[in-house]
Amino acid sequence: MVVSVRSWVANEGGKHLVLMLWLGANTWLFLKTFLLYSTGQQYHYLYKMLGLGLCISRASASVLNLNCSLVLLPMCRSLLTFVRGTHMVSSRETRRLLDKSKTFHVACGVSICIFSVVHVSAHLANVVNFSVSYSEDFPALNLARYRGEDPKLIILTTIPGVTGVLLVLILFLMFTSSSYCVRLSNYEIFWYTHNLFIVFYIILMVHMVGGALKYQTNLEGHPPGCLGANQSSTEQQGEELEAGEDEERRCGEEAHFQPHYPQTWLWVSGPLCLYCAERFYRYIRSSDPVTIVTVIRHPCDVIELRMLKKHFKARPGQYIVLNCPGVSSFENHPFTLTTCPTENKETFGVHLRVVGDWTERFTQLLLPEPRIDLEILPMVQQRRYPKLYVDGPFGSPSEEVFNYDVSVCVAGGIGVTPFACVLHALLDGWTGFRLQRLYFVWVCRELKSFYWFAELLCALHHKLWQENRPDYFNLKLYVSQTDNLQSMSEEKYRPLTSRLLVGRPRWNLLFDEIGKTNKHKRVGVFCCGPKGISKTLHRLCNSARSSGTTFEFNKESFS
Repeated sequence: MVVSVRSWVANEGGKHLVLMLWLGANTWLFLKTFLLYSTGQQYHYLYKMLGLGLCISRASASVLNLNCSLVLLPMCRSLLTFVRGTHMVSSRETRRLLDKSKTFHVACGVSICIFSVVHVSAHLANVVNFSVSYSEDFPALNLARYRGEDPKLIILTTIPGVTGVLLVLILFLMFTSSSYCVRLSNYEIFWYTHNLFIVFYIILMVHMVGGALKYQTNLEGHPPGCLGANQSSTEQQGEELEAGEDEERRCGEEAHFQPHYPQTWLWVSGPLCLYCAERFYRYIRSSDPVTIVTVIRHPCDVIELRMLKKHFKARPGQYIVLNCPGVSSFENHPFTLTTCPTENKETFGVHLRVVGDWTERFTQLLLPEPRIDLEILPMVQQRRYPKLYVDGPFGSPSEEVFNYDVSVCVAGGIGVTPFACVLHALLDGWTGFRLQRLYFVWVCRELKSFYWFAELLCALHHKLWQENRPDYFNLKLYVSQTDNLQSMSEEKYRPLTSRLLVGRPRWNLLFDEIGKTNKHKRVGVFCCGPKGISKTLHRLCNSARSSGTTFEFNKESFS
């Protein structure tokens, strides 16, 4: 498959540019710090004692400072949502880059882990050199108390050593629990260990207080390498100096050393304060519990939840974060809005699939099993729902559906939820958007899954036919599981029956058809579903088309 340069630039150019800038900043910072400590006169004696371990440890520390400050910014969800919603500030290309915030967060996290290994390894070498190369001439430069001191004792009796061990342990827990298998099998472990970042940053601030590495302050009075009265004779073996030269190289005063002023807080305090302020704002915003209006059980273990909250506003494609103290006080889970508040109705809703421990317990609280031990029939009782908090809404790639002339929405199973809100907006008569044609492809294993939004699809179909715009909405439904396959026999679902296909989509033919119909246009492709579908669509969007159509790929991803 031939890659189109124009399509590749549209889909990959921005993120690769940011990647190159980020890698360039890390490389420049590493080299600059390395050269400073290897050639800087103020570090002459320290470098002589520690060697390359000094340069590598300080260079990796500079990279860690940069990434520890950047890793927080992609997690400022409210800030990113504000920037995304301010079209006067951000272009479509910028908003599409914001969709990669989670990827950038992961990249910064991985670089923190890699350079932490480099940093720790270099400092282990430094501790050994502090013990072996104990300086009798410059006692203030030593970290060891005497020559040959046990390096393990140095680590466990100094502030940088103890805090360094704690930082390594916390980072190890956060990194291992972030793996895909852990998040999939036990999300709670990931959630709780990731919140150790607060402890991590507090210890990081203290890490430099000990002043293990020191620099010379009096370079004019004591040029590095000058001859002092207290200098060991062993350092001058093999040197033959003239009397005049010997006098010129005499030191005017003793070398003075002092530890560096801690600089880590200069790097991380700004992003950390911004993130804490954002979290406080979100806490205040989500402090009022929502009112659960209705709970509907759909086929294939899907629950529809309709809620009401004062002053709640959202745009189609956005998502919210739910917190149910009855299940877990600290766990928060994102769900895409399937209905947004409008002028006519203030309720909003989500569809959630019961697939994990949290959703199972939450469903049991929403729809408890009826008691069978009652001796008499109960009177009609008002259903009591659990207390529920909503944080959000937050921006997502699906918001951009309305900002293309032509959009293609591809959903796999429950991945239809971001686009359900888009369809509701079209049904409710939203105006002022750019969209002229919408292709909607929904792939499900079971036929029953289509009943989640069957009435919505039929209502939108009838509305567009009444408005004489049948070509505006192109619908294709695919059911991949053919065992015991039955049709949607109800009369009201006839518009869906004619558009129901058995098997999997032939994506290449589908894209060729869309490209020929929309020649030389930019088509937005939006995907929410399994990785297999996502990878296939991503590859097709980057491929060359004879029609000259550019497909811009947008993948749904929660931050």
